[in-house]
Amino acid sequence: LSKAIELNPYFAMGYYNRANLLRTLGHTDLAIRDYSKAIEIDTGYAHAIGNRAANYDRIGAYELAIQDWNRVIALEPKAAQYYSNRGLSYYKLGKYDVALEDLNKAIEIDSEYGAAYYSRATLLTKMGREDSALEDMKIVSQLSNHNIKSFANENNVWRSRHLQMETMMESEMQR
Repeated sequence: LSKAIELNPYFAMGYYNRANLLRTLGHTDLAIRDYSKAIEIDTGYAHAIGNRAANYDRIGAYELAIQDWNRVIALEPKAAQYYSNRGLSYYKLGKYDVALEDLNKAIEIDSEYGAAYYSRATLLTKMGREDSALEDMKIVSQLSNHNIKSFANENNVWRSRHLQMETMMESEMQR
């Protein structure tokens, strides 16, 4: 990746990909630097902005994270995960009412986004609203069961198609 960047220092995706690798290796500060460079090259690079926000959050720079969440939400206002993540940053700052607004918005955008329900349940518990938190946890459980069933069904479809393909190939080889 460094060679690709060396060959073309204006290749935003090169910085982005290297940042992802650095983050995986635990070099958050270097990852933030490369995400920043990718964003400098392409100011509308939503994934780079979102990943930089997540890394700011990881190091406890919640205000910087929120600035990036604001920016990426302006670019992609229908992406539930950005609202949910900004809500978590607000939560970590103790700004519970604003966090709740963001988590509600994430769920409004994607009513099957289990992570937002889980985060909201955690927040509601912290706010002393255990009954509402319990309702969210029931939804998390239902969504989890649904996702497990969907995965199982998709896996069964894949296996069925794979077996059909094997049968067809065996038939062709016998001819």
